[in-house]
Amino acid sequence: MVSSISASELSKLISSGRNVDLIDVRTPVEYREAHVAIAKNEPLDQLDPKAIQAARSGSSGDPLYVVCRSGNRSRQACDKLLSYGIANVVNIEGGTIACEAAGISMVRGKKGVPLTGQVQIVTGLTVLAGAIATLVSNNPYWLVLPIFMGSGMLFAGLTNTCGLAMVLARMPWNQVKSHSVPAVQSSAAAKTCDTKGVKCCS
Repeated sequence: MVSSISASELSKLISSGRNVDLIDVRTPVEYREAHVAIAKNEPLDQLDPKAIQAARSGSSGDPLYVVCRSGNRSRQACDKLLSYGIANVVNIEGGTIACEAAGISMVRGKKGVPLTGQVQIVTGLTVLAGAIATLVSNNPYWLVLPIFMGSGMLFAGLTNTCGLAMVLARMPWNQVKSHSVPAVQSSAAAKTCDTKGVKCCS
């Protein structure tokens, strides 16, 4: 069973000065655009529980908090981590969107198209292309395109797993060079920034 906390609860944990181990499982491009200041990027499609556990050798018993854009991918990541044997994993409800609304310190960079938006664009274009091709050619076989995409979206909704999103996440435009990703602040640094009232994460 995956545990979860709200973004406001996460904010209180960070403000308390406690060490908060937080990973962001969105694509590098989404992470670069805006992420919680203390979050480390561990994309869902590349998630390596063994490496994460090894990196946490000194704090393996502490909670591992997981965040994404809105909470769906982070739940998948939590399930994967739990299956590996990392027991104390906590999903952040509402994801980065909720964290920003809760006033948690954010790091911002170059904007990109969110993965959910990319899925919608590809799905819409495929359905539109299939419909237009059917009308123009008067060939019903083109309807296989919208039927296939519609079935895929139905499956994604029922299982909370989107194959198209996983494929798109691996595309070159969703990757960034390591030096182009903003440096991650520690939770203590984020707290210092907030308490001094300095806007250091804009």
